[in-house]
Amino acid sequence: MLSMKKDWLRWRALATPGKVAVVFEGRSVSYAELDRLADGQAAGLAAHGIQPGDRVAARVENSLEAVALVHAVARSDAVFVPLNTRLTAAEIGRQLDLVEPALLVVDEPFGTGGDNAGQWSGPAPDVQARLAEPLQTVSLARLGGDEFSIGRDADWERREPRQQEEGQLQSIVFTSGSTGTPKGVQLSFANHFWSATASAFRLGVGTEDRWLSCLPLYHVSGMAVVFRSCLYGTGIILQRRFELEEFQSCLRQNKVTQTSLVPTLLHRLLHSSPATEWPQSLRTVLIGGAAASPELLHAALEEGVPVTPSYGLTEAATQAATALPADVRRKPGTVGRPLLFTELRIADSDGRPLPPGEIGEILVRGPQVTTAYYRNPAATAAALQGGWLHTGDMGRLDSDGDLFVLQRRADLIVSGGENIYPVEVETVLRDHPAVADVCVVGLPDAEWGQRCAAAVQLHAGKTVTRDALLAFSRGRLAGYKQPSAKHIRFVDALPETASGKVARRAVRTMFEG
Repeated sequence: MLSMKKDWLRWRALATPGKVAVVFEGRSVSYAELDRLADGQAAGLAAHGIQPGDRVAARVENSLEAVALVHAVARSDAVFVPLNTRLTAAEIGRQLDLVEPALLVVDEPFGTGGDNAGQWSGPAPDVQARLAEPLQTVSLARLGGDEFSIGRDADWERREPRQQEEGQLQSIVFTSGSTGTPKGVQLSFANHFWSATASAFRLGVGTEDRWLSCLPLYHVSGMAVVFRSCLYGTGIILQRRFELEEFQSCLRQNKVTQTSLVPTLLHRLLHSSPATEWPQSLRTVLIGGAAASPELLHAALEEGVPVTPSYGLTEAATQAATALPADVRRKPGTVGRPLLFTELRIADSDGRPLPPGEIGEILVRGPQVTTAYYRNPAATAAALQGGWLHTGDMGRLDSDGDLFVLQRRADLIVSGGENIYPVEVETVLRDHPAVADVCVVGLPDAEWGQRCAAAVQLHAGKTVTRDALLAFSRGRLAGYKQPSAKHIRFVDALPETASGKVARRAVRTMFEG
């Protein structure tokens, strides 16, 4: 069996020390320099008592130091736990409660970004109260400070990379479950290695490739760019977050060859004024995170944008299937064939495989697929059966083996590439004393893909305004999970199916009518 040598940055720095690793906010850093920065951070982790196997949580925005941190945690034989910077203190607290990290790394000053700017300068007392022991916290800037920086050690070139076990756990990446409770997907270095190999086999790799990345590192797609670029020896043009004019400028000035976008961002770029200039160097625009409409992809192709729609998920370390631009023209709506070493199956409700053309649940099998959810044996047993990952997504395979995704999980709302599970929003809104019941659905939206809408049934004799209901939920839900005031509708009763369940389709029709 192939031995995975996990200190990939060390190997890369020895092989091509002068190659550009990261360009961030005007600063260009070589692989040798990135390696030394990771060394300093690893020393900082050790000074904070981090031992092999410890979980290191990080609530940080994209930055050069954040990229180095991914490698520094790996170099420490610890487990990286990226946290969504847009979540509230309560949501973060549930995730910390599950993983029990030995250390939390934060930006400085903490709480200055995302939807909850300034709300948490923490960790907050309510988060600390959830943990069995007080949580040690350090700022990312201090972690690699001068007192820990061994990066100026002149002997760094003679230090050999460390070697670890193939199945060693690299990260726990959170994806909300259908119950509204967080599920931590365990991803090993082997998962990332085979994902990078399969992606390169489909998309190709050039020695001068530069990947423009604006996706956050707490998303598996953002973290995948870090590992793939290191393995390939290519460069990352990193943005702190997506900003239209900066993204357009990076495209023009940095000889970008590849980038990855969610459909919402592609829509903005195609409809921007002034128009986006797509450089001739660009050969791949990977579209993922949500379903892209055939109309959006066709518009991109008409502008000469080499879109490659993909189907993937956190549990599969990003891509499972990807279509090339020629596939998009030939078969509108397809996300392509499975990647190298990846198997796809369409199954009925009993898990039996269905023939081409039949609609059923999408199952995935391959070396990039997770083996477990962290501390969640029930979810693991439900999702992983007989070596197959049961995604809950519905789709079909045609006679050529091309995948068409028809529905992203029965009730899942995907807005701007972010997953929103209705039950989580419903639980929060239902806690308001005036609310008897609520049903949350996704509505089509040209820019965001979908928007969140809520039908609310009040208790007899109770009243509440839309703004008051939103104010009630604001501290418990990230902003992107909240419906806007105009997408809240008060009803006398929620429609039900014959079995007594809330009829979500009828609720959706109510808003669309």
